[in-house]
Amino acid sequence: MSTSIIEGIHPTRMELLALKRRIILAEKGHDLLKEKRDALVMHFFDILEDVGRLRKEMNNALREAFEALIVAKMVMGPLRVEEAAMGVEPLYEVETSIQNIMGVKVPLLNIKERKVSMPPYGLTDTSVVLDEAARKFREALRLAIQLAEVETAVRRLAEEIDKTKRRVNALKYIIIPKLENTIRYISLHLEEREREDLFRLKRVKAILERKETAVVEETAA
Repeated sequence: MSTSIIEGIHPTRMELLALKRRIILAEKGHDLLKEKRDALVMHFFDILEDVGRLRKEMNNALREAFEALIVAKMVMGPLRVEEAAMGVEPLYEVETSIQNIMGVKVPLLNIKERKVSMPPYGLTDTSVVLDEAARKFREALRLAIQLAEVETAVRRLAEEIDKTKRRVNALKYIIIPKLENTIRYISLHLEEREREDLFRLKRVKAILERKETAVVEETAA
């Protein structure tokens, strides 16, 4: 046999029936895990598309934000920009919750924009460029938070897919073949035992018949 049998098994009919029940359960488990794996893969690729889109949008937003920051520093001077940045309050509040995808818990980040006071710099003509830079950085930050959410989901789904794939392969290539080989081994053993029992019965029957014939002949004599 290419795959070993289950160790310590007793070749009895009760054991054979138990193994047949086990292999039915193993095959059902294999099919269910395959369905779960396929569903997880579909979710994975759906979210992966969001990762690519958000990463591209975030990179573009960051590039535009830094370009606007450079302009603001050129117009206002680096010192004034840095002083303004020091007084900026937190822009967002992030509330977390959990979403269950096929048994995989992934985080959901709900972004809420906070009400902040007026910018700490004066509303002069030169502050317009700084307002634009701040707006672009806010957008980049929002996209970064969304990206963190979907990247975490993708990572956890990938881990679960890998785990499920290993379980599917273990059932398909190790557990089920071993059960099949053990069932075959017990079946052959029982068949051989039946043949031996039948052979012994025939011998006993033949002996009894010879004895009966001898008794009849002696009586007749």
